[in-house]
Amino acid sequence: MSRFRLQPTPAQERMLLAHCGHARFVWNLAVEQHAHWRPGRRAAPGYTEQCRQLTQARAVNPWLAAGSVIVQQQALRDFGQAMANFFGRTHRRPTWRRRGRSEGFRIVAVKPGDVRRVSRNVGEVTVPKIGWVRFRWSRAVTDGVRSYRITRDRAGRWHVAFPVVPEPITGPGTGAAVGVDRGVVVSAALSTGELLNVPALRNSEKARLLRLQRKLARAKRGSTRRDKIKTAIAKLMARETDRRKDWVEKTSTRLARDFDLIGVEDLKISDMTRSARGTLGAPGRGVRQKAGLNRRILANGWGQLVTRLEQKAPERVVKVDPYYTSQRCSACGIVDREARESQAVFRCRSCGLACNADVNAAFNIRDAAGHAVAARGGPPLGGPANREPQHDLFLVG
Repeated sequence: MSRFRLQPTPAQERMLLAHCGHARFVWNLAVEQHAHWRPGRRAAPGYTEQCRQLTQARAVNPWLAAGSVIVQQQALRDFGQAMANFFGRTHRRPTWRRRGRSEGFRIVAVKPGDVRRVSRNVGEVTVPKIGWVRFRWSRAVTDGVRSYRITRDRAGRWHVAFPVVPEPITGPGTGAAVGVDRGVVVSAALSTGELLNVPALRNSEKARLLRLQRKLARAKRGSTRRDKIKTAIAKLMARETDRRKDWVEKTSTRLARDFDLIGVEDLKISDMTRSARGTLGAPGRGVRQKAGLNRRILANGWGQLVTRLEQKAPERVVKVDPYYTSQRCSACGIVDREARESQAVFRCRSCGLACNADVNAAFNIRDAAGHAVAARGGPPLGGPANREPQHDLFLVG
């Protein structure tokens, strides 16, 4: 998706919010229909039947009829796709949408003249029932746009996104390979010895966030003051999110441009970040600690980095088995769980290798990726299987 900052007027923003409300209302009705299904009952209605019901609902509900039928039908189409993803076991079951979260709608059947450039930095897109809405023209818009999605984040920012097939980045062609070890303390450790970290909020921003969270705890629910505090918190969190996305884009582009083979661990992030809360009958243990770990994993952009790498370097990203990558010595191959003395120190008790633990794991990931490519009949990448430690990365004791 190629996303641009939307710049609606106050009147247009009110109409955009109405479109979001219609889409959210229709989506929640579809969720409610499927929530009543039980084994032995008739199947829940599909997209075609839901569109017939939508026509009947618009006929008796003036508020719904005042909106765009395209927006409402596409909300049903999105729900149908979400259910297909759920049954395909690629996503979780679609749930309720709340006001202020997941705000947005999709427009299809866009004509060539529905997106135009007004000036060097300003473009316009036509929205049903609203007309022309301006957006910041920060880069070229792909020709032949047939659909777009308008979203609003918690910070109150509007964006318009056009579907774009990303152009793959050509590798150097030298056979260079790299292993990427993703962690919590170090976001990404490379087999080249680099330690990369996602930029987080500054200390002053963290202090302000803490003050706002304390004010939010004291604010009365439903008050205007509480809404203002929530918006201020959302703006700080959006700043952190933007920095993480920018880091992911720059890091993935550099890796795709500099290496022909990129090895990463095949981590099940959705399973790793599940809540440890448990149930009333069997409550979990260490819930707060696990919740903190989950937040740190998500804040380091593990999944975003691999997703963008696969899009920018297709067929050059190899996922390897994560077992023992942090316990195996990259010099002699001995697996010793006691060799990792701390989060940052790895010391092999067999050959005496001492190095950064994350870099050692990155070497193992790189070698495993090279073996996987060789096993498929590809060219040997990443150097020999049994290599000597590099003196600029390792300190041999």
